[in-house]
Amino acid sequence: MDQELDYQELSGTVETVIFKNEENGYTVLRLRNDSGETVTVVGCFPFAAPGESMILSGEWMTHNVHGRQFKAEFSQRFLPSTAPAIYQFLAGGSVKGVGPAMASLIVDRFGERTLDVILNNPQELTGIRGISSAKAQQFSKSFRQQAGLRMLMEFGCSFGLRPVLALRAYKYYGDKALEALRENPYLLCSSLVGGSFREADEMAMGLGVGENSKNRIAAAILFELVHNTGNGHCFIPREKLAAVTAELIGVQASEADACIGEMIEDLRLRYEEIAGVRACYLPELYEAETNAAECFARMSRREYREKFNTEKLLERLEVQQGIRYAPMQRQTLELALKNQLLVITGGPGTGKTTSIRAILAMFDALGLKTLLCAPTGRAAKRMTELTGREAATVHRMLGAKFDEEGNRVVFTKDEEERLDCDAVILDECSMVDIQLMDALLRALPPDARLVLVGDADQLPSVGPGNVFSALLRSQVVAAVRLTEIFRQNEGSRIIRNAHMINRGEHPDFSENAGDFFRLKRMQGGSSVETITELFAVRLPGKMRIPPEEIQVLSPTRKGETGTVNLNRRLQAALNPPAPDKKEKPFGDLIFREGDRVMQVRNNYDILWRNAGNTETGAGIYNGDMGILRRIDPENEILTIDFDGRLANYGFDALTELEHAWAITVHKAQGSEYRAVILALGGSSQLLMTRSVLYTAVTRAKELLILVGDDQTAHQMIDNFRQSRRYTALRVRLRRLCGV
Repeated sequence: MDQELDYQELSGTVETVIFKNEENGYTVLRLRNDSGETVTVVGCFPFAAPGESMILSGEWMTHNVHGRQFKAEFSQRFLPSTAPAIYQFLAGGSVKGVGPAMASLIVDRFGERTLDVILNNPQELTGIRGISSAKAQQFSKSFRQQAGLRMLMEFGCSFGLRPVLALRAYKYYGDKALEALRENPYLLCSSLVGGSFREADEMAMGLGVGENSKNRIAAAILFELVHNTGNGHCFIPREKLAAVTAELIGVQASEADACIGEMIEDLRLRYEEIAGVRACYLPELYEAETNAAECFARMSRREYREKFNTEKLLERLEVQQGIRYAPMQRQTLELALKNQLLVITGGPGTGKTTSIRAILAMFDALGLKTLLCAPTGRAAKRMTELTGREAATVHRMLGAKFDEEGNRVVFTKDEEERLDCDAVILDECSMVDIQLMDALLRALPPDARLVLVGDADQLPSVGPGNVFSALLRSQVVAAVRLTEIFRQNEGSRIIRNAHMINRGEHPDFSENAGDFFRLKRMQGGSSVETITELFAVRLPGKMRIPPEEIQVLSPTRKGETGTVNLNRRLQAALNPPAPDKKEKPFGDLIFREGDRVMQVRNNYDILWRNAGNTETGAGIYNGDMGILRRIDPENEILTIDFDGRLANYGFDALTELEHAWAITVHKAQGSEYRAVILALGGSSQLLMTRSVLYTAVTRAKELLILVGDDQTAHQMIDNFRQSRRYTALRVRLRRLCGV
């Protein structure tokens, strides 16, 4: 709200609506201001229509195509009061079913009373030929919806509420939204509306809600639980939850604890004492963790007794694949043959891919229908390339989509409609959080086999839980840890150094040879210059590695060697402005045709098509990378090419995209690149850890160049800090298995 003091004010009457997005209210319109000048305005104005008046707060900006326009952040809107303005309002389609001809008849009959009649006395409309009682009620319902939303937006505007939040609140609560928010402003920060706790708290304080209000304390408790899912936690111990809530909103811990008790009673929270910890869960996470534990426990007890000679089957597979399995790989195949659930872990070069191929061939020999999947699009693509069989993302395989309200993700594949398969092999399993794993388990046929493959020493999932590690540490599921580096990989310094890093040893970074190089740079500025030159000039020119096969990684977004600054510099070097390249400024960024971009949140509704229009689908996921092929300023659309899938983004959806010449190590999980340039500069100790460095190094297939200071790398290796995640999957699994 402080920034609002710097906003300018603009008032006038809407002349025409140029563009509107029905989903989020984003609108472009022409406004005749009080001086008689017609200007372009952009902002969130649901149901905007010619004839209405507006008082706007915002700022002037210059669009590179459309020129000068006013970007409105807050608005007060007033319905037209004169007969000509009311006609203009109705003729513009503001009331569903009323066009210019019908608008003329209605306004001729009721004049300045028209809007009051439609809203409060629709039966009077039946006196006009062609308007039945049902149609009159339909007009009234349409207009009432607008009026309710307008009142809600005006109410929210007085508290600095973002218009899109009013739109979401109305979408869920309908005509009762204003009453509901007055009674409990903290509904704003529910998952249904999506506001922040700060926004809801500011409104509540403005409405005179007391600091010790139960609604306020309950909202703060839920905020803390939701916030901490981003730190990987499935639950928070009750004592800690009460303490952090009290600190957040300035109440006594005893008051917070009492509210926690009430929320447990009415099932807004789930509670269980497990392993001596009084755990408080969000209901959906409790259900996910308990169900996953039960499924894993049941699968861990299931063994198959095949009626054939195992040794002969393995010998036949060796002949088919032209390979001699190492003892550990033979053990892996035997376990996959016998057990319904198998977990395989190993570092780079230890044969995980060979094991996947062999298990797939073995399942084929058994006549099993096997599905291959991975958490990200790039990991699935790599799995397809390595196996020669189609692999999908877990989300796509399960048919992920938003529910009808658009508030949460649901899957078309579940207990009611299970996957059509006899086995599933999931790669890069360390990236899978507890909710996605639970969704997969619910969709898996009861007798189907499940093989989980990954590297337990890489970074854990971004979402809550630590599923892969918990399964391995439980010691109750069939598991294999591959440790032998195979002969063909022994010469790779990437692989050798990765294993040294993982053991806590310091490689000799000055040994610049083979596929691992270190360019020592003591200052962030010189590191950035070197990285830019490597990417734009030296690797393409001297080593014949095209830019599209090079990826810069950094542990952090911030600072000189963070991804934000690196992307700015790399864009200038690799995709500079040109007369034939259209651009779209967005906040501090400029999106330009030819840019490399990344989707930064799961969006299950984005439609895509392939270049030949022979295949279509929906869903672009967090971590998917593509090239910005086209900017259409007239229709305000960007077209992104995600590995042959073309998806259109409205300008209002650009918050979902970032530049991606440089990405964080966390975002690179599950992907491999021909060449990786790793930027090492100063950052938070939470990010400068051994697992981050190990994960970064193992993303490179043929070449890794570390740019920075040896000391920084050594400090990361020595920082074996593994943040504790509050999750009880391992404990539950052992308990269910009687251990």
